[in-house]
Amino acid sequence: MKQAKQEHVRNIGIIAHVDAGKTTTTERFLYYTGKTHRLGTVDEGNTTTDWMDQEQERGITITAAVADCPWRYGDTEYDIHLIDTPGHVDFTIEVERSLRVLDGAIVVLDAVEGVEPQTETVWRQAERYKVPRLVFINKMDRMGADFEAAVATVGKQLEARAVPIQIPWGCENEFVGCIDLIRQIGLYWTGEELGAKFEERPIPAELQGAAVAGREALLGALSDNDDELAELYLMEAPISNEQIYAALRKQTIANVIKPVLCGSSLRNKGVQPLLDAVALYLPSPLDIPPVEGINPNTGETEQRISRVKEPTCAIVFKVMMDEGRRLTYFRVYSGAIKEGDNIWNATRGDFDRAARLYMMLGGKKIAVDAIKSGFIGAARGMRISMTGDTLCDKERPILLEQISSMEPVIKIALETESSKDRDQLVDSLKKLAEEDPTFRFEEDSGTGQMLIAGMGELHLDVLTTRLKREFKLEGLRVGHPQVVCRETVTREVIVAEIFQRVLEDVKLFAGVRLRIRPMPRGEGNQYVYGLPAEREISQTWKDALAEGVNYALEGGGPNGYPLVDTQVTLLDITASENPAESTPSAWKAAIAQAMQEAMKLAAPMTLEPLMMAEIVIPNETTGDIIGDINAKRAMIQAIDQRGDKSVIRARVALRDMFGYSTALRSMTQGRGIFTMQFDSFGNSNE
Repeated sequence: MKQAKQEHVRNIGIIAHVDAGKTTTTERFLYYTGKTHRLGTVDEGNTTTDWMDQEQERGITITAAVADCPWRYGDTEYDIHLIDTPGHVDFTIEVERSLRVLDGAIVVLDAVEGVEPQTETVWRQAERYKVPRLVFINKMDRMGADFEAAVATVGKQLEARAVPIQIPWGCENEFVGCIDLIRQIGLYWTGEELGAKFEERPIPAELQGAAVAGREALLGALSDNDDELAELYLMEAPISNEQIYAALRKQTIANVIKPVLCGSSLRNKGVQPLLDAVALYLPSPLDIPPVEGINPNTGETEQRISRVKEPTCAIVFKVMMDEGRRLTYFRVYSGAIKEGDNIWNATRGDFDRAARLYMMLGGKKIAVDAIKSGFIGAARGMRISMTGDTLCDKERPILLEQISSMEPVIKIALETESSKDRDQLVDSLKKLAEEDPTFRFEEDSGTGQMLIAGMGELHLDVLTTRLKREFKLEGLRVGHPQVVCRETVTREVIVAEIFQRVLEDVKLFAGVRLRIRPMPRGEGNQYVYGLPAEREISQTWKDALAEGVNYALEGGGPNGYPLVDTQVTLLDITASENPAESTPSAWKAAIAQAMQEAMKLAAPMTLEPLMMAEIVIPNETTGDIIGDINAKRAMIQAIDQRGDKSVIRARVALRDMFGYSTALRSMTQGRGIFTMQFDSFGNSNE
């Protein structure tokens, strides 16, 4: 398989709120670029990127899928590497790790709803990685579609400069295409040939004024950040389309503006101009800054330029089980990974082997000899590489920033019918944990049950279904969901403890004096080394003390939950006259002993997951729903109007929301919907 020049490569993702049309848009991309020869639909469960059985059954995207598709613009063939990401909050990690390796993104908005809760989440993730974005206002054919209102939500809720480069031609049932504001021409879809072709027509008279005004607004926005264009604009001199294209590309890549397009992916309208915009405005690997990392040998910051002749540097962003075998996805930032290479994993400090290499098309694999700089690929045979690991040349090592993960907020207990099944369960859980950084499992020492933890009810439901189907554990018994809590202290205390013991004829002695006090909610934990300068101790002891504090915080409070928002200050230490008796393990034991004593005095408090919920309901049911969520001790943040519906945003404890979908449907005759995402750990009574 021939790989394109880097300047013609586009590594992009499609991100959005659930049900905004990401997968449908992806399916059109694949069809119009010739990678597929039929249009799959989410409703029929036959899309290319939603290839897992559960994705097709549930009609949602669960795992990020990679597809490689070519697109010709003018005389240039572009190679678009596309990642279709989930929209449901339970699978946010899939968006996080995808954005870590992407150069650009398309944010899909529903023309009726505009910016929705999960849109805000994925937008913030893209902001964190400085990913340039296009905005696609989808579902312009839907009843209640409002292009201008949807664009306005980008500025109001996301605080971004959204600049339309198209306006819709018609709306709702009369939506037929869009107006190209740059070329001042209409793009009209007849509905024939599944939208594969469209006609360029003169702008209809009723849209002439809006088209001229739209182009003026576009030029004004570009002129604000381009002195040369501003001079021409103020002098009312002609500005060519090529100048506009160049300014749009420059400012999009710089994240100054977000170009906005429109269409209806389901009705096959507006997708080809969106592909053109990907080629025109989103960056190639050569347009993004060199990737930075740390040389693990020297501690110095190093860069890797996106060139094949540079030392190899890649990051693993996804591991999954495919046909029972490990498949490792990675993005190559410099150099190349060739089939059969033993590549150095700088994170693990060991070699890993890329036995087979592939470019991906959803669940299909296309074998290749090498994955070069700027490309996304997958490998079989890698045994140790995990999400976030850096692959590089051992002689020129580099360690890239890890991919952020999220802490699970809900757990359930699992039981098997036999000890044989239990062994199989443990093995299966290890494989799932390799795939999913937000998944945890452990054995309950009291009951002997296996506890699994994840990001929500849907997340765990998907995982338990996979255990039964893929791993043949049909007899698995699943308990009721429980929330994963944290603990914190509410009172400042000072404790001093001495640990002394003889273990296997070896005397151990260490004493510590600690101050433990609460931190502001959401600040996390903090360890302060408070010994005066004249009390200098060895680095080995310092490391052991810090490790002991971190272990004690992670070990948790009196109820066994990890401690958060807690500051621990080391005030003093007492060492043995014989330095050999004050070993690292002795210091750790002294810290643990002191923390146990502190928990008796510091008035620890349990914190539970608090969620930000958005509930969309018919206006006539607003009073009943408000009364119901108030009974759940929810803190209502806002009540807005969206057409004939009310939108309630509230902060509420996760444990009060189990089974809420069913209850809401009952109270609204099936017309109410809600989404929620993790907000923080807290106490609902605070």
